[in-house]
Amino acid sequence: MSPAADRPNQLIGDVMRFDATELTIEELELQAEVREFLDKRLTPGSYPLGLGMSGAVDPAFSRDLGSRGWLGMSLPKEYGGGGRSAVDRLVVVEELLARGAPVGYHWIGDRQSGPSIAANGTEEQKRYFLPGIASGEFSFSIGMSEPDSGSDLASVRTRAERVDGGWKVNGTKIWTTGAFHATHILALLRTSADKHNGLTQLIVDRDSEGLTVSPIPFIDGSEDFCEVSFQDVFVPDSRRLGDVGAGWGQNTGELALERGGVDRWMSLMPVLENWAANQAAQGGPAALADLGSIAARCWAFRGMSLSIARMVDAGRSPVTEAALIKEMATRFEQDCVATVARHLGRPPDLASDDPYESLLARAVLVAPSWSIRGGTNEILRTVIVKGLDR
Repeated sequence: MSPAADRPNQLIGDVMRFDATELTIEELELQAEVREFLDKRLTPGSYPLGLGMSGAVDPAFSRDLGSRGWLGMSLPKEYGGGGRSAVDRLVVVEELLARGAPVGYHWIGDRQSGPSIAANGTEEQKRYFLPGIASGEFSFSIGMSEPDSGSDLASVRTRAERVDGGWKVNGTKIWTTGAFHATHILALLRTSADKHNGLTQLIVDRDSEGLTVSPIPFIDGSEDFCEVSFQDVFVPDSRRLGDVGAGWGQNTGELALERGGVDRWMSLMPVLENWAANQAAQGGPAALADLGSIAARCWAFRGMSLSIARMVDAGRSPVTEAALIKEMATRFEQDCVATVARHLGRPPDLASDDPYESLLARAVLVAPSWSIRGGTNEILRTVIVKGLDR
């Protein structure tokens, strides 16, 4: 046996470490401030409960958050952002998801498009896009997946060809969340035949001529997913994000933000909190044991997500750690759906007058997609193995 095989735990610790951390006094004060605001702004029954990041689209609510400095929190102040930490953003997001808040309009721009533009954009792009993201005026969608590529983003075929003054785009994106209401689409496009170095990102205006967005009805009746068709869509070169051929690396950086956050284990949180407060004790020892197991795992995932946010604030790029959280946490979410539904004792009713039962019914229908969106488990396991191998 090789020396490396004799110390697998040490190897894992060398490349993947989740340092224990807790919220500071200042971060706890922010948490209390957010809770007080949401108690008044999102009173029970005043908004449709959402499943985590799949919350309802409410531009007015997004602008309210922006006016309080709770969007674009980690973006630089000189571009309209808050200049705050990734942990501060985690504190705000955690409170929003716990209530099933209507975060659909601003979610993608706040979580990943804004930070990516801040990291890779030109001065002109930063001054134009970042204030709109931080204020809740701009809504972004991410054009990644395609009909024949799925989670294998290196195989995307939608092509951007150089033309005078910019790029002509042709092809199709699918499962593009929020594209119908978005103001902009950040698209990953093929600019050469090189598998990884032939990908480039362009920021495409939603109302561009030749761009068609078709909502795809989902099993629960929602239409967040969309098909996006590009037919000779012209995109000026001033809307190219980063260097030509740099799209793969930039996209990978976005996925670290997308995969390691609290949104990967909090989709069912409104239902879980309602069940814990009102129903679990009535289910006897078995239900209480399940509740204890769920609570313990929630704390574990919360600690991991907080650790990743600290890594981001330290200037690290925890791609492997984020993939690990996403793979485990989305399976955990699916387990939670099955557990609560089992204790209900009957199939939950989508049309129920009880908003929590209706939300649980939606979760039963859509939960299989949670371990697909943001990368399938198989793709994530490959990312993890390659990260450990390095």
